[in-house]
Amino acid sequence: MRYSSFIKLAILLALCVIVLGAYTRLSDAGLGCPDWPGCYGQWLVPESEAEIENQDYLIQRPLEPEKGWAEMVHRYVAGFLGMMIFLIAIWSWVRRKNDYRQPIWLPVLLVVVVVFQALLGMWTVTLLLKPVVVMAHLLGGFATISLLFLLLLVSTDRHTVFVNQGLQSRAAFGLFLLIAQIALGGWTSANYAALSCTDFPTCQGSFWPEVDFSEAFVLWRGLGVNYEFGVLEHPARTAIHLTHRIGALIVLVYLGLLTYALLKRGGPLALAGILVGILLFVQIGLGISNVVFHLPLVVAVAHNAVAALLLLSVIQVNFLLWRQQH
Repeated sequence: MRYSSFIKLAILLALCVIVLGAYTRLSDAGLGCPDWPGCYGQWLVPESEAEIENQDYLIQRPLEPEKGWAEMVHRYVAGFLGMMIFLIAIWSWVRRKNDYRQPIWLPVLLVVVVVFQALLGMWTVTLLLKPVVVMAHLLGGFATISLLFLLLLVSTDRHTVFVNQGLQSRAAFGLFLLIAQIALGGWTSANYAALSCTDFPTCQGSFWPEVDFSEAFVLWRGLGVNYEFGVLEHPARTAIHLTHRIGALIVLVYLGLLTYALLKRGGPLALAGILVGILLFVQIGLGISNVVFHLPLVVAVAHNAVAALLLLSVIQVNFLLWRQQH
């Protein structure tokens, strides 16, 4: 298998990990296994409590095999992705001996991110779904697929030279806004705030209902708290939800204007802009559907997947703008 093909396969697997992670989180299976890396002390999910040797695990959480399997399948696939990334790093180092242009820092950074992701996965369980850890774990997954995609772009385009062009700063700021919005989405999900508003465009029948921003964005609340199903009062969750909505509007307008500017450039930039525009409107539609239809699992999971694809499309735009055309 070619080097680029192997990276493409890893990107596809990284997207699967993001989707599986979203499914695990949104189906309330994040604590389906009370331990890590196994499940009730085993590598396969036990089908009955009689199979569990250490009964102390049952004190922490009653056995729900379906949730345990959702959690473990996510771990299995993430573990396989981690092994692929280690192979990519080794492969990159071997290629570097024959080609000085082969990037090394990206594969090394990927290994660091994957190791930290594994720790975040463990802390997600041991810290009982602490929102800041859950959000960081989500961002780590998006960082993994983004770095893999960037490695693919750099490895397949051997004429990358950094130059100054007019749209570069605008595209870079668009990428920053999108990452911030993804983080807000993770915070919304981690705090179970997605259904704090069940109408659109209003929220609880008002454009500005009762909110509590002082509690909404407290990142650390100490240890020993079980955050499953959330601990915030309704006004704090509403504040989080509204902030995510406002962020979505800002991203829609900004990336919409960026797409228009790219279309005027023509060529590959216009094609990249069209992709950004399509994914942007699909993502907005999924977000509205989550509210109107009260968070259907398939729509909520798709919302995460399209967010990843939108992120990759904006990364591609930035790459094209920084690449000197030959």
